Amino acid sequence: MKKFFLGVALAVSTFLATDVHAHFQLVYSPQSNTEKAGVKPLKLLFWHPMENGHVMDMGQPEEFYYSFKGKKTDLTPSLKAVSFNGLHNKANAYDGAVKLKRNGDYKLILTPAPYYEESEDIYIQQITQTLINKGGVPTDWAEPLGLKTEILPLNKPYGAVVGSSFSAIVLREGKPLPGVEVEIEHMVAEPDMVQNKPSNTKSSSIPGGALSVISDANGKFTFAIPKAGYWGFAALGSGPDQEYQGKELSQDAVLWIKAHELGE
Repeated sequence: MKKFFLGVALAVSTFLATDVHAHFQLVYSPQSNTEKAGVKPLKLLFWHPMENGHVMDMGQPEEFYYSFKGKKTDLTPSLKAVSFNGLHNKANAYDGAVKLKRNGDYKLILTPAPYYEESEDIYIQQITQTLINKGGVPTDWAEPLGLKTEILPLNKPYGAVVGSSFSAIVLREGKPLPGVEVEIEHMVAEPDMVQNKPSNTKSSSIPGGALSVISDANGKFTFAIPKAGYWGFAALGSGPDQEYQGKELSQDAVLWIKAHELGE
């Protein structure tokens, strides 16, 4: 499932099929846009969000912070270990919180502990970004963060509209990365923040496997948004680290966006 394509320049509108639904690291907030200051709850879990499926255990995160106008603020003190009760199993996850004050873009960045996927005999580490905007004032959503790997949005990630297209660039150590497979999933059941379980029992699947695109020669990909809600993008193996504890490591970049119906 985790394949890294080098030197491949394919049309970004071409969808590929993979064998199974993807693992996706979540940094979830019920709101991607808010007018009010205050403490906002967050939930961190490693999940199969499109099929509302298996939940994987998270270890202690290596790093968790938010960036606001270029300034980093550590969020690890807000973390509390919890058990998330999926439809089929339960797993270790985390509750967290971020305090919003000034208007602008709050970029939430998580570097989780590598997860051992026994069925593939590899480790997976998904460096994940979610954005919350306060006050309807955009600031630096289009600025890179200088992560080992990241997905740099070319459209507002908290202002996407159903029927529009979303474009982004996959970066490795600040440089565009061509020929990378980017898996795409819709979050069919948002987490219940209080009960630590999916908010509904819906499940979704795509004929042939998960949706995916390939970044072009400039590291760019584009996706047409068919439905409202949260969409996740995972650039597989896009990070520079390729080994952990003597085994293969898939170091992925993940970005979550929120799509809205026009007029919401």
